Amino acid sequence: MSKRIQFTRTGASDVLELVNVDSAEPGQGEVRIANKAIGLNFIDIYFRTGLYPAPSMPSGLGTEGAGVVDAVGEGVTHLSIGDRVAYAQGPLGAYAQLHTLPAAKVIKLPDSVDFETAAASMLKGLTVQYLLRQTYALKGGETILFHAAAGGVGSIACQWAKALGVKLIGTVSSQEKADLAMANGAWATINYSEESVVERVRELTNGEMCDVVYDSVGKDMWETSLDCLKPRALMVSFGNSSGPVDGVNIAILNQKGALFVTRPSLNGYADTRERLEAMCEDFFTMLASGKITIDIANRYPLAEAGNAQDALQSRKTTGSTILLP
Repeated sequence: MSKRIQFTRTGASDVLELVNVDSAEPGQGEVRIANKAIGLNFIDIYFRTGLYPAPSMPSGLGTEGAGVVDAVGEGVTHLSIGDRVAYAQGPLGAYAQLHTLPAAKVIKLPDSVDFETAAASMLKGLTVQYLLRQTYALKGGETILFHAAAGGVGSIACQWAKALGVKLIGTVSSQEKADLAMANGAWATINYSEESVVERVRELTNGEMCDVVYDSVGKDMWETSLDCLKPRALMVSFGNSSGPVDGVNIAILNQKGALFVTRPSLNGYADTRERLEAMCEDFFTMLASGKITIDIANRYPLAEAGNAQDALQSRKTTGSTILLP
């Protein structure tokens, strides 16, 4: 038996329950991980609320964690019992002491990366990798706008952009978060609760606006984000923290400057074992170089997953949050 967080209906954080379950033995091509730390991400809230449908009920939650291989299924050759590993994809169920998932989604950890750092950063770090290195391959010298710059993804993006020689303008909701984004390498910040984002971007760029906008907010920032782009620039919508973007007339992209738009995801980029390994190597190299460090600002026991999600959803958190099983 092991403990896991599950939900039998969608809704607020009180639908989450800590239950005892029989831990599944790994099948063909699978491994079972004894989690040492678990990542908390906004996508977990999307599943809990029903914005993204869970495959079945009752459902586990979470896709990110780090720990030790506890059992290995048939056909798995690249992992062994006792290996230190991490994962950011796979079936829901990472909010648990034990989690069984396809071995192809599991990566061995370098000795330099501890369990808590891995759990706090795998999904966020790989997200920043595909955003900055693949969705738009930044070369240096560009000016970009990154929403929620003091959050888990934003904190890594600020550091990675600085390492690339990119001017990152980060939006934040408070002076404390502005200070954090600047400390992480943002070129400038905008407090959207006090300033016009569009006008401030115009001032900072001398009217040239941005090469790319990275928007994880969704509904509330859609029009604002488009208005921050220079002609023929790229809008990257990769999250929905304020709700999904819908009802969009595609002609607006022409009206605002023949813009490009994309809606990427980690699964869309790390869609093969080879691509996943290459992305992890890039991210782990940045960690090892010291150009990126991970701020684990919040730690919660697994039983308090609901409280952790509430803090994240209310934007009270900075950096990364992990659950400890």
